[in-house]
Amino acid sequence: MENRKKGRVMSGIRSTGFLHLGNYFGAIRNYVRMQEEYDCFFMVADIHSLTTHPDTKELKPNVHRVLAENIACGLDPEKVALYCQSHIYETAELYLYLNMLAYKGELEKTTTFKDKVRQHPENVNAGLLTYPVLQAADILLHQASYVPVGKDQEQHLEMCRNFANRFNHRYGEVFPEPYAFNFGEDLVKVPGLDGSGKMSKSENQNATIFLADEDEVIRKKVMKAKTDAGPSEPNMPMPDYIENIFNLMKLVSTPDVLAKFQHDYNQAIIRYGDMKKQLADDMVAFIAPIREKSEAIRNNESYLRNIMEMGAEKARKSARLTMEKVRTVMGLKYY
Repeated sequence: MENRKKGRVMSGIRSTGFLHLGNYFGAIRNYVRMQEEYDCFFMVADIHSLTTHPDTKELKPNVHRVLAENIACGLDPEKVALYCQSHIYETAELYLYLNMLAYKGELEKTTTFKDKVRQHPENVNAGLLTYPVLQAADILLHQASYVPVGKDQEQHLEMCRNFANRFNHRYGEVFPEPYAFNFGEDLVKVPGLDGSGKMSKSENQNATIFLADEDEVIRKKVMKAKTDAGPSEPNMPMPDYIENIFNLMKLVSTPDVLAKFQHDYNQAIIRYGDMKKQLADDMVAFIAPIREKSEAIRNNESYLRNIMEMGAEKARKSARLTMEKVRTVMGLKYY
C-alpha cells in the first residue's frame, strides 16, 4: 500500500440497506478502478448508522452483506483498507478534538441535519448534530486528499476542510485539505424502472434492481418498466421513460444489441416487449454472478472476520500515525 503513487482516497460506505445497480455504477465501479492507482481506505460506516438506526440487532448481518457485496463487485481487500468504522478506536479521539473546533450554529445549518430533524423529530440526538464532525474525523484520520462523494455530501466535505484548516491554524499543520473526487468523469446516474428519478433504496423498490435480487425478481421488475404504444413515425423524439430503458441497456447490454433496438425505434418498428425481455436477460447475466459470489462470501464467516481484521489493521496503522502527530501539535504529550 505504501507504493501507491497518486495520493490517498477515503470513502464511507453505508452499512444499512441492500446495494443496487445505482450504487454499482455510481460508486463501486469507480472504487474498483481507484484501487489500482490510489492508496484507498473504504470504510463501512456502522457508527454513523446509530444516529438514525439506534437498534443494532440488524447491524451484524447488514455489515456482512455490505462487505460481501462490495468484494463480489470487485473490491480487493488485499489492495485496499476495507474496514468497519467501529473497529478504529482513534476515530472517537479525533472526533472529540474536532468537536472543540465545530460551532453549534454551523452544525444546525447543515442541510442533512435539517432534513433529519424533519424526518425524526423525536430523535434529535447530539450524534445527529455532530454527524459532519464524525465524517471529518473519518477522512482526516487517514490524511486523505480525495473523497468520492455525491452532490448531497459536498457541504459536509466543505465543513471537513474548515475543520482541517481551523485545526492546522490553531495547533500546527497536520491535515491536507480533502477534495471531492469523481475519478475524472461525470458520475453515472442509473434511472429507475418507473421512469422517474434514479434508483433508490428507499423510494420505489419495484423500480430498483438490487444486487441481491433473484433472476425471476429481476425479470418481473424489468417487464413492468413503463412503456407506451411506440413511435408512430420514424425518428420521433424519445419520451423520458423510454430513454431510461435505453440508458439501462447501455449499462448491461452489448453495443450491437443496443444498436439494433435504437435502429428499430428510429424506424418506428420497435417491439418494447422484446426489448424488455432482452434487457431482463442481460440484467440477469450481469447480476447473477455478483449475487452468487456475495452469498458465498456471506456464508463464510471466518473469511469475513479475516477481511475485517486485515482492513482494521491497515486503518489502525494509518490512524495511529495521524494521532501521534495530532497529540504532539496539540501539546497533549506530557512525558
